[in-house]
Amino acid sequence: MKSKTIRKMYRKIFGLVGKLPKKENIIVFESFLGKQYSCNPRAIYEELKKQDRNFTYYWSIDHRFKKHFEEHGVRTIHRFTFKWFIVMMRAKYWVFNSRLPKWIPKPAETVYLQTWHGTPLKKLALDMDEVYMPGTTTEMYKKNFITEAKRWSFLVAPNEYSAEIFQKAFDFEQTMLKTGYPRNDYLFHYTREDVNDIKQRLNIPEGKKVILYAPTWRDNEYHFIGKYKFTVQMDMEAMKEQLGGDYFMIFRLHYLVSDHLDLNGYEDFAVDASRYEDIRDLYIASDMLITDYSSVMFDYGVLKRPMIFYVYDIESYRDMLRGFYFDFENEAPGPLVTTTNSLLEEIKSADTIRERYASHVEWFEDSFHSLEDGYASQRVTEAVFPEQ
Repeated sequence: MKSKTIRKMYRKIFGLVGKLPKKENIIVFESFLGKQYSCNPRAIYEELKKQDRNFTYYWSIDHRFKKHFEEHGVRTIHRFTFKWFIVMMRAKYWVFNSRLPKWIPKPAETVYLQTWHGTPLKKLALDMDEVYMPGTTTEMYKKNFITEAKRWSFLVAPNEYSAEIFQKAFDFEQTMLKTGYPRNDYLFHYTREDVNDIKQRLNIPEGKKVILYAPTWRDNEYHFIGKYKFTVQMDMEAMKEQLGGDYFMIFRLHYLVSDHLDLNGYEDFAVDASRYEDIRDLYIASDMLITDYSSVMFDYGVLKRPMIFYVYDIESYRDMLRGFYFDFENEAPGPLVTTTNSLLEEIKSADTIRERYASHVEWFEDSFHSLEDGYASQRVTEAVFPEQ
């Protein structure tokens, strides 16, 4: 974003600004690099608003996505502008779900609540054997991650499993909040009217079963730093031919993927919702999930709906790119498939998946959902933001 010289200058200037007294009532929120009004920061923000607390709230945003925030009437500041730096340095609290650039200083008195953005299946940070991301090396990546994690005052864990991994993979030494995920509270409190509104917004035909396809990104497939590629590895003609009469597909690419899907000719069968602001709406609007190694499986599982795992590259992903924290191939709460034909078969028999994989589903829910009850946001706010 900036040259090394400019970054160095910024760091010095704002390091000085950061020594000014904190504005005790200012909180800055950011979700997925300022691209979305979503995830755990959104849930925490909305809980604080509901409590009518005496805070001044700012959302740190990427200016290209401003319209998503304007729709909700939130106060915004554009990332990396002069005003952004001043507000960041004076704010008492930061609530972010992804890392900040290492050259941005954190004032000593700032409380940094890192919510992160998923229960991990694939290995993270210090647990990764090799890093294939552009613009870094394995050693540099791990060093930067440790440096960032040392700035966090609190880290939210959705379950005990994640807490153990986060502590080790991030070398985290501060306060772990084992609360469940604030972003999943919504999955306990939505209404049928909410579902209908979402389907209308996406132009989903009435009466059709809805399939959400939400794959993750691949570390070694990229255009350049921070811009990852993704190609849909399924026969769309066959999918439409066999499913078009009864089903409709929602495609949701990972926020790091810069590609736009070309769904020309499939408008009556599929929609690209990759730029839709919050995936939680897509969860409740769908009848089943197709994913791969994405952490969406852990959130979607709260809804107790069928999940299919389309893992056409599982050998390379497991053995070369990341590796898994548990025996995904033998313990996944649904079928693993590698071809369009097998995917089609499982979609057509999706109603039986939870029964066919009953023991896996029970283990999955016991392991990852024991803290999920719709009130995680309350627990986080009570722990981090004292009553004034």
